[in-house]
Amino acid sequence: MSALPVLRWPDPRLTQRCGAATLGPDLDRLAADMLAVMYHERGRGLAAPQVGAMLRLFVMDVAWKEGPAEPQVFVNPEILWMSDDRTEGPEGCLSIPGVVAHVSRAASIRLRWTSLFGAEQEAGFSGLAAICAQHEIDHLDGVVTLDRLSPAARAAALAEYAA
Repeated sequence: MSALPVLRWPDPRLTQRCGAATLGPDLDRLAADMLAVMYHERGRGLAAPQVGAMLRLFVMDVAWKEGPAEPQVFVNPEILWMSDDRTEGPEGCLSIPGVVAHVSRAASIRLRWTSLFGAEQEAGFSGLAAICAQHEIDHLDGVVTLDRLSPAARAAALAEYAA
């Protein structure tokens, strides 16, 4: 297992917008290490800034806890479309352990990204995959779940985190 540490909030790197990622062996290694960390920490997604790499890269596997692993790597992702339909549900974050926040998200999205092999990809996501992708892209933009909460809900989450 890689020795990549998961940054914990309020590390200032978690509030910074990430720069573009460049394909190559270093990015391949980083993505593989991130997947290993994500599985070890029992997460469903992990963004590069959560391990201190300020790059537009995230990994995701929303299926592995219920079935076979389906790891995905997203390089320089962008949301092309978001549904008007909303879904609200509990979200955890590896960078804010022990806190579960109820966040409103688009129920469906369409993403464009580059694969580690340099292929342009585009696909729609719904349900848990849409929620997870939006959560990870938030990290790439310097946004954490706490930033998506009302002042009262944020205060309650911060109290839970401090406990």
